[in-house]
Amino acid sequence: MPYLLLIISLLFCTACSDTQEHQTPMQKNETLKINSIAELSQVFKDLNYTSASWKAGQREVPRLYFSKISKEWKSTSDELSVKEKKNIFFRLITPLVLMSNEDIMKEKKRLKHEPKDSQWLKELAVKYRVSTKDDERLSDAQIKKLNKRVDIVPPSLALAQAAEESGWGTSRFAAQGNALFGQWDFSGKGMRPKEQRKKLGDYGLARFDTPLDSVKGYMLNLNTTAAYKKFRSMRQQLRQQDKPVTGWKLAESLDKYSERGQEYIDGLHQMMSYNKLQPVDEAYLSKGPTIHLVRSN
Repeated sequence: MPYLLLIISLLFCTACSDTQEHQTPMQKNETLKINSIAELSQVFKDLNYTSASWKAGQREVPRLYFSKISKEWKSTSDELSVKEKKNIFFRLITPLVLMSNEDIMKEKKRLKHEPKDSQWLKELAVKYRVSTKDDERLSDAQIKKLNKRVDIVPPSLALAQAAEESGWGTSRFAAQGNALFGQWDFSGKGMRPKEQRKKLGDYGLARFDTPLDSVKGYMLNLNTTAAYKKFRSMRQQLRQQDKPVTGWKLAESLDKYSERGQEYIDGLHQMMSYNKLQPVDEAYLSKGPTIHLVRSN
């Protein structure tokens, strides 16, 4: 049986800082050593995280974490059925999406009660690009804008875009830089595409230390970039109307995410429909420990 598709560094402690924030005081990190697809499937079964449990209405998702997308995943996935490849991809990425949303909701909860002149609020405003470091105190308009930006991305949308943009994690950019969402980078440090479109400038694809960082970067991108103003406005309107904030609905606002425009939106809807992703918007994280998946020797 080939090595696990998503190979984890044996120095899993390097990822502890990324996962500790997702723990309650009663939680502890655990490490699971696995070396094959069969062992990974057994982990899913032991955690009651399977297609059968999902069809039965189970929406609890274990806190699974891995630190790197393996270069071997592309060849490994070729040996799997399409259904098995998709299932593994979704089951490993969903916890990362939910953990990222969990962090955002913690920020949103604190934002409601934070003093306008607090250092934490200033740093949050800089993070979400509503102010600069020079602002001593946030205005009411800035607070309002910040509240609009600090919000979650529906899991079904994140999963559909991750699958679409990374080719189920098999793209060169996923293997080289844990890039799941095709985010551009104009800093000169990005991964160069084989054929660069000169009219778009000197760009590359953003690289990330871990897949979780890629998910967090994607959400921050949607929550701050001018091109996705329609996304944020639609989400806010749904909140104000007390309507569900779904991936299906918000996908309609992402005509600027790709040059394909409406065709891209139609593709996301097709991805969600064919893979039955809409119910993932109902998923929630287990209160159990964060589980680091580590390759055994």
